[in-house]
Amino acid sequence: MATKRRRRRIRKGKVARSLRGEARGRVDGFRLGWQHGHWYGQCESVLQNTAQTQTFAVRQAHVLFVATGKGFPYSPLDEAIANALRAQVTQLTITDTLQPVAEIAMRIRPDIVIVLDGLQFNVAQADAMRAAGIRTAIWFTDDPYYTDITSGIAPHYDEIFTLELVCVDYYRRLGCPNVYYLPLGADPASFRPRNPLRSQRHDICFIGSAYWRRVEFFNEVTKFLATKDTHISGIWWERLKDFQLMKSKIELGRWMGPDETANMYNGAKIVINMHRAHDDETFNNNSAGIGAISPNPRTFEISACAALQLTDVRSDLVSFYTPDVDIVTYSSPQELIDKIQYYLAHEEERKAIAMRGMYRTMREHTYGKRIERLLAILFPG
Repeated sequence: MATKRRRRRIRKGKVARSLRGEARGRVDGFRLGWQHGHWYGQCESVLQNTAQTQTFAVRQAHVLFVATGKGFPYSPLDEAIANALRAQVTQLTITDTLQPVAEIAMRIRPDIVIVLDGLQFNVAQADAMRAAGIRTAIWFTDDPYYTDITSGIAPHYDEIFTLELVCVDYYRRLGCPNVYYLPLGADPASFRPRNPLRSQRHDICFIGSAYWRRVEFFNEVTKFLATKDTHISGIWWERLKDFQLMKSKIELGRWMGPDETANMYNGAKIVINMHRAHDDETFNNNSAGIGAISPNPRTFEISACAALQLTDVRSDLVSFYTPDVDIVTYSSPQELIDKIQYYLAHEEERKAIAMRGMYRTMREHTYGKRIERLLAILFPG
């Protein structure tokens, strides 16, 4: 009899603990949902205040846009730029580098042919268009990492755009007279405040490939990140010295599309950004050793999601954001650790910086703004 009573007490205790756990879960879930809903509402209010900055004049021009034709992960970039052009010119024709572009251009006679990336586009087609009196432009999207290749491409175009400031003088020294600095940006259709799944919420997030210089850096912070709610996604992360320590926190060997990437950024309290080193030995065609001082596209995409961004320092970053105001920088593994600890413990300060970063991105660094600048250069006045 005593044994039966003891068993009943044990069962009742388990049921009571289970009910208390469910109650706590409902309370915690409600609190998390309310907090994110409130934050999401604040973001939407800020976005409404930037809407007027994304209304553009339409230029009387016919543009032939030559997309990369590379497929994913370049296809979202092709689409974002095509959409921005579509909203700002009276006539847009779209093709890609796999098509007979010169033949198309000679038939429709556009005011300008804009080639994106162009690494897989035969320069003979660019020469043929120029010989026929058709103006051409190219926008390099991976400088300076492929300058061994782009150095042979650039002289075949009338106008050169590059996302790396250092490369402006580099192309001019090659004899290209019309070279302009035009970074990439954020596509608000994908990178914006969102309501991610619970499984996509983490304290710390990093998305990107494990180039060797990144691995060297992350080897210094692995033990710290292993103690946190960290999520890393990308290829080659098995290169980490303590990969087994981080294995459960790494989604290995997978490319995420823009929407899923944006959800991961939105679900993180802190998103780490680390630029690719100009002299990294992984897939590098930069034998001239041209440096890199300009922000990468992730800089704009992370900030567009109203996530606090911790980025390594690039000297031209200050042309786009103000450190400690709308973005936060680090210059060493220990500084990264210190700032992660600080901003995880100072939620309101973290959110305020993230909100300002989103506001500035949506005002100044969308693809609409980049195309507005490109067209102003190509068609002044």
